[in-house]
Amino acid sequence: MPVKQVTPPQANDIMRKDSQVVYLDVRTVPEFTNGHPQRGLNIPAFFFQAPGQPTPNHDFLKVVEANIPKDAVVIVGCQAGGRSQRAADMMTQAGYTNVSNMQGGFGGGQDQAGRAVPGWKDAGLPVSTDNGDTVSYSALAAKAGVKV
Repeated sequence: MPVKQVTPPQANDIMRKDSQVVYLDVRTVPEFTNGHPQRGLNIPAFFFQAPGQPTPNHDFLKVVEANIPKDAVVIVGCQAGGRSQRAADMMTQAGYTNVSNMQGGFGGGQDQAGRAVPGWKDAGLPVSTDNGDTVSYSALAAKAGVKV
C-alpha cells in the first residue's frame, strides 16, 4: 500500500481537526530540539555519525511500536521529506495502516515531480521547542526499553 503524501498546510489542518493524530518527527535529536511542529514526537529514523553519512536507527520500529498504536493516524515528517518517506514505508511494512509522509518536511523540499514544496517552518505553521518527557527521543526510547 503506497504511503499517502500531504503538504505541511494539509498536515496542520489534519492535526487541528483531530487531536488524536500523531506527528512523528524522524529527524535527529538536535534538529528536533531546535524546533518542530507542535505536538511532534521525536523518534529519529537515522543518525549522522559524520556529515552526510546516515546510519539507520536499528531501534526505530521498536520505539515506534512502543509509543504509537498501529491503527493511529500518523503524519511522518523530517527536514525535507526523504527520511520521513523511508520511515513511513518502514511503518507501513510493519503493519501501520494510516501513515502519511509530509512532503517538504520542516525545512522545505521537493515533491516526486521535483517541484519545490515549502516546509512547515517556511509556511508559518506553529513551531514548538517543547522537548519534554512526553515527546523527547530519550523518554520515548525508555518506554521501549532502549538505552540512548
